Amino acid sequence: MTTSPLLTRRSMIGALAATAAFGCPAIAKAKPRIVVVGGGPGGATAARYLCHGSDALDVTLVEANRNYVTPFTSNLYLGGLKNFEALNFGYYGVAASGAKLVFDRVTAIERDAKQVRLAGGGRLDYDRLILSPGIDFRWNSVPGYSQQAAAVMPHGYQGGEQFQLVKRQLDALGDGGTIVIIAPPTPYRCPPAPYERASMMANALKTRGVKNVRIVILDYKDHFAMQPLFTDGWERHYPGMVEWQDPTIHGGIKEVDPRTMTVVTDLEQIKAAMVNVIPAQTAGQLGRDAGLVDESGFCPVNADTMTSLIDPAIHVIGDSAIGGDFPKSGFAANNEGKLTAMIIRAELAGGRRLPFRFTNHCWSTLAPNDAVKNGARYEPRDGRIVMIEPYTSQLDESAELRAKQAREATGWYAGMTTDIFG
Repeated sequence: MTTSPLLTRRSMIGALAATAAFGCPAIAKAKPRIVVVGGGPGGATAARYLCHGSDALDVTLVEANRNYVTPFTSNLYLGGLKNFEALNFGYYGVAASGAKLVFDRVTAIERDAKQVRLAGGGRLDYDRLILSPGIDFRWNSVPGYSQQAAAVMPHGYQGGEQFQLVKRQLDALGDGGTIVIIAPPTPYRCPPAPYERASMMANALKTRGVKNVRIVILDYKDHFAMQPLFTDGWERHYPGMVEWQDPTIHGGIKEVDPRTMTVVTDLEQIKAAMVNVIPAQTAGQLGRDAGLVDESGFCPVNADTMTSLIDPAIHVIGDSAIGGDFPKSGFAANNEGKLTAMIIRAELAGGRRLPFRFTNHCWSTLAPNDAVKNGARYEPRDGRIVMIEPYTSQLDESAELRAKQAREATGWYAGMTTDIFG
C-alpha cells in the first residue's frame, strides 16, 4: 500500500501544529556543556560532583596526563615514610561518575567563542568552564634560577619527576654536605610545605646515619606557618641540623649558580651539595593566557560562586584562584570543586543550592609519629573568603596526641584522595 503525498504533507502539518499547541520541542534540548580543565584536587572533584546522582549535565574533564601525582604528602616520600607509587592516582573513578575524559593539553581558551582549543587539534564548546590549572613559577624571582636550572636545583613542588629528582639527590648525599632550601614569598601552594620538607629531609638523613649535614632554609618571609612548632621539632629531633634564616639574617638572596652549586646571600656564599629552590608562584599559564589574572598574578574570583571576576562564564578553582583568606592547598581545592559543582547544578540543572562553608585542615609531619596540624573554618563575605575559628597544635602536646595526629594525617589522605578520584 502506498501513501499519498498529500496525506504525508497533511500529517506533517498536523504534527507541527500539535507541537506548537503543546509547547513540545521537536528535538530534545541539549544538556548544558561543562568543560573542566585540570585534573587535580579541584578539577577532578568538580567533575565527579557535577555528575553525582544526575546526568543532567554534559561534563568533560580535560587533563594532559593520565596519572596524577599528589603534591600533598609528597614530603613523606622524601622522608622515607611513603613510597612513590602511593602518590599516584588515575581517573577511572572520575570516568565511572559519568564525566567524559579527554587526555590532551589545552592550548588556548577562546572566551568570546566559549571554546577550549586542544593540542591535538580538537575544540570543545562550553556553557560553563571550570579552570583548575594549578600553579606556575616566576622563574626569575630567584636571581640566577631558570626552568633549565630546575634539572640541577629542583623545586620539587610540581610533577612526579621533580619529586623523584629531589629524592635521588637526597639519597646520594653523604656526610658533611649542605642542603639549601629557598622558601618562596606568599602566596604559594601549601604554606607549611617547605618546612615539613626540611623535617623530612633531616629524618631521611638521620635514618641513614648521615652525619654533620647542615640544612639551611633561606626565606623570603620574616615568619612562616606553625613556626614555633617546627623550630621546636627541629630542636628535639634534629638538634643543630636545621637552620632557618629570614631576610634580616641572610640580608637578601643575591644569586644561585647551578654550575657551581653555590648560593650567595649578603651574609655568606654557600657551597651546597644540594639546592632546593622553590620560586615565587603565579596562576597556571592557561589562566594568564586567557587574561583572567590581576596584578597579584592569580585569578580573582567571587567567593560565593568561584566565578572569575573577569569572565562570569568561567569558574577558577584551586591554586590559581585568589579571593580572600583561603590558603592554597589540596584540601582547599577540593572544597572549591564541591562548591562550584553545587553552584552549576543549581543554576543549570535545577539542583539545590545550600549554604556552604569552607574548611581547611593541614597536617605536617615533624618526625615519625610526631605530626602537628592547623586549620580554620571560612565563610564567604561580600565576595571574599574570610577566616573564622582558626586553630593550631600546641607546643606542650603529649607524644600520644602527636602520634594520633600522625594517624589522622594518614586517614585524611586516604579519604581525600578517594573523594577526589573515586
